[in-house]
Amino acid sequence: MRALVVDHTSPGHLSLTDVPAPRPAAHEALVRVEAVSLNFGEVHEATRPERPDGTVLGWDAAGVVVQAAADGSGPAEGERVVTLGEAGWAELRAVPAALLGTAPKDADPGALSTIPVAGLTALHVLRRMGSLLGRRVMITGASGGVGRYAVQLAARAGAHVVAISRSAAQADRLRALGAHEVHPEPAAVQQPVSAVLDNVGGQHLVDAFASLSAGGSLFSVGRSSEADAVLAPDALLGDGGRHDRSIRTFFLFGDPTTDFSADLTWLAGEIAAGRLDPGISWRGPWTRHSEAVKVLLDRRLHGKAVLDLK
Repeated sequence: MRALVVDHTSPGHLSLTDVPAPRPAAHEALVRVEAVSLNFGEVHEATRPERPDGTVLGWDAAGVVVQAAADGSGPAEGERVVTLGEAGWAELRAVPAALLGTAPKDADPGALSTIPVAGLTALHVLRRMGSLLGRRVMITGASGGVGRYAVQLAARAGAHVVAISRSAAQADRLRALGAHEVHPEPAAVQQPVSAVLDNVGGQHLVDAFASLSAGGSLFSVGRSSEADAVLAPDALLGDGGRHDRSIRTFFLFGDPTTDFSADLTWLAGEIAAGRLDPGISWRGPWTRHSEAVKVLLDRRLHGKAVLDLK
């Protein structure tokens, strides 16, 4: 089968080549991949010298089951699915039932492929915030993959969404997705917020933490700025209505026993019904992978990059 593999001699450190097809375990379905979406973290990982040539990366993929799991778990052959896991940038992928969700047969596989990392991260972090009804929730990196899902889901949960995006061109789009306020940086926000989903790190994290009201939590899910977050000593004081604030970390794969199938299926249904916008900003055949990688690494993409396996 064909796969997109690490190749440090090629542009973007990736190339298309032939590799052995996966042999699914009894609890895994074999999926024919139709589309994948790229995340900055995995694209950046491909550039690391210690990542061996020939490695197949890729967390997010959508396609059709061509062989159901032998143990009877998961969807049947012919079902359209959205999948999460490793080695997704390939024509075939073996996936356990806990890491795939079913989708309507007419759903766009490219749109479905944007769901796993971005959609699940947004959904699970917002759940950790508790009830959002009537609360002010800040989302940094709001024009990115996770951010766009978070804006939409938080708005639907009744939050007053404060979106942070340095791209002025994205402001109207973010408001259309449900944001009530759009600011270029957290320091520009005048009123306190109850919770923060931070994708950016660095000074954004520092200023977003300073905007929290008493009892508020900041959830750190990424560090796209690649900058250090340096908190002054008095930033951690609890006086003046700043008590009981916290910074919490989040990692989607933190608990390997988590079953994501129900959430993936729900998100796929919302995408297929048009109730969620997948935020695809770049799309093309996987033969153009180097173009997609470049816009991601250059930080010129607002939303998701999708490769169709054509």
